[in-house]
Amino acid sequence: MSTTRTRPSAELRHWRDAVFTIFALCGFVFATWASRVPTVRDLLGASTQEMGFLILGMSAGSIVGVVAASHVVARLGATRTILWVYSAVAAGMILLGPIVAFVPAFLPIFLVLIVLGLASVVDVAMNLSGAANERAIGRTIMPLFHAAFSGGTVLGAAIGAFLEHLDVPIGVHFTAIGIVALVVNLVLVRFLQPAEQPLEEGAEPGPSGFRSRLAVWKDPRVILIGVIVLGMAFVEGSANDWLSLAMVDGHGFDNAGGAAVLSLFLAAMTAGRIGGVFVLDRFGRVPVLRASAALAVVGLLLVIVVPVDAIVIVGVVLWGVGASLGFPVGMSAAADDPRTATATVGAVATIGYTAFLVGPPLIGLIGEHTGILLALLVVLVLIAAAGLASGAARPIARPAAAPVPAEPTA
Repeated sequence: MSTTRTRPSAELRHWRDAVFTIFALCGFVFATWASRVPTVRDLLGASTQEMGFLILGMSAGSIVGVVAASHVVARLGATRTILWVYSAVAAGMILLGPIVAFVPAFLPIFLVLIVLGLASVVDVAMNLSGAANERAIGRTIMPLFHAAFSGGTVLGAAIGAFLEHLDVPIGVHFTAIGIVALVVNLVLVRFLQPAEQPLEEGAEPGPSGFRSRLAVWKDPRVILIGVIVLGMAFVEGSANDWLSLAMVDGHGFDNAGGAAVLSLFLAAMTAGRIGGVFVLDRFGRVPVLRASAALAVVGLLLVIVVPVDAIVIVGVVLWGVGASLGFPVGMSAAADDPRTATATVGAVATIGYTAFLVGPPLIGLIGEHTGILLALLVVLVLIAAAGLASGAARPIARPAAAPVPAEPTA
């Protein structure tokens, strides 16, 4: 007996492809910044601690955005949120170019990084749009959306390393990428469909008001999923913010080499997310999360303590694979109940993005005294917390519609 899959309609495929591209675009723009962090450090003549506080600007914008995200999305809808907020982010990238080129100073760069951090609002909106598209198509797609994000970061970091090698001015690089991001975003939103799904007959509505959306914070499962995302976001974010600089200052790579190692880490994350679709289907969320935490620990320790370049590269790959599934699995777990998905995804993302707020200055402060490599040891604590909380990611049954009362019989 053979089974066949129904091919999704053209509208659903266009929606799916648009979401894929939005994920990739977000990763591409972020990696554009991350790949040139050593160059920004050189232009500013900043210390490691000062760079930690500079990167805090993007983290602060991310926290503000993710706290407001569920309320913004509830008011505007996912599609209009992506349109307006990501257009503002692209405009910030365009503005960052002339700032770093002509007036490289701490405060203006810090302020623009706050705007770039507002991409966290888009993060929530595109996850909701992706989850809605996945439900409409009826296939597992979510890890592949996150793989698209990682693929975008790989491309962005690789182009950054290449342009660094060619000595292309950083201002030209940032402004050109910002213009591309703005144009592509304006085109893509035309293909998105509403992420807000109509209720099935008899189903209970989800939280709709401000207070009711905050009520999900009382759910222990939501908090524990947030811990998973917090720990694994710290694992991922510490590499995004510090890996290229750690390779330069800790292992003697040049700036282009540091950017290339970051692109390798991002490639490993991309591969982990693509393979994660099959591994998750075979073994389930909890075992995969625990194995991911173990891989991240081993990889990070190799990067920190082994002075041999070849082994460090192996560690970077293990670190990337270990960090690959925590965030998408956490988002999927948070969206198990479609009635509360907007509120729970927003709450989990808020907890997770705390890693991006606390991580950069904490690692920078410790690294100022111990060096960046030893400062990365703090990440191991968050990995352990994520591994211990992984049981909360077990799937829950989606609520069924209320039963229809039987007709009375004579």
